[in-house]
Amino acid sequence: MKRTIVFVIGLLLLFSCKQEAKELKKETRIIEEKVEKSTKQIKEELVSKGFQIFDYVDEKSQDTILMQQYFIAFLKTGPNRSQSKEVADSLQVLHLAHLGKMYDLGYADISGPFGDDGDIRGITIYNVATLQMADSLANADPMVKSGRLVIEMHPWWAAKGFSLR
Repeated sequence: MKRTIVFVIGLLLLFSCKQEAKELKKETRIIEEKVEKSTKQIKEELVSKGFQIFDYVDEKSQDTILMQQYFIAFLKTGPNRSQSKEVADSLQVLHLAHLGKMYDLGYADISGPFGDDGDIRGITIYNVATLQMADSLANADPMVKSGRLVIEMHPWWAAKGFSLR
């Protein structure tokens, strides 16, 4: 009886060690996949794609901050606002689909409406290399094509990799 118990405990220990080894290999693989690119690698990649960048050393943290040029599209009230409610609602659905597609393709980083009823209705921040590309993508929006919105585009610089808080 004691031999059987010792044998079962031995099997359980052997199995648990194999399982721990598998989990350790899996964790190591995940960590290796998460290794971030160096600032130099990011800079080289952005420059090769035509992006405008510069960097500086933050005096407080001594970190190198990489700045990238983005483009902000101000979506402003357009001249053609006389569509029926059904057409306007349909255009809104197409507008949101367009913005979602821009985000999914990596062309836009953030979009959203303003909370007032002013002339500027919202913004989209484009993560593309040129003003021409940002302008082309923004003007492909069904709301812009219909004349309900017009675009005012501006270059804008932000630190690469920083998030909103």
